Amino acid sequence: MTPKALNLLSLARKGGRIQLGEEAVGAACRAGHARLVILASDAGGNVTRRANSFVHNSSAPLLCLSFTRDEIGSAVGRSSCAIGAITDVALALAFVEALDQPEQNSQLLQELQARVQRVQQRKQEEKAHQKNKRYGKKKQEVSK
Repeated sequence: MTPKALNLLSLARKGGRIQLGEEAVGAACRAGHARLVILASDAGGNVTRRANSFVHNSSAPLLCLSFTRDEIGSAVGRSSCAIGAITDVALALAFVEALDQPEQNSQLLQELQARVQRVQQRKQEEKAHQKNKRYGKKKQEVSK
């Protein structure tokens, strides 16, 4: 695969936007913070089963990667890592786009793009709300 995707995992780790390991991923999914759950290609059967149960109970999609545990682990500064959860939706979208598999991940890309648009819209609405709280709404002039 492309090293850009692994670089994004490293960036997510430095920015605190990824949870690594079964316990942390499970907690992120239960809390509703996980936006994308990633699974290594050589993950064990128990890890795969638990990952499926994590995403079944949350809205986060599961993405099985072609990277091994060692490749993912070296990207995030560990010896190995089989499972992770990206907690930032824009970063999850950038990661899926960096995989260069648009035909395999087209539905996932559309779903993540819609989520990014909703997050951006909420930020704009919150900004307008804060401005209205500070300065008040201006009265609209009535035209005759």
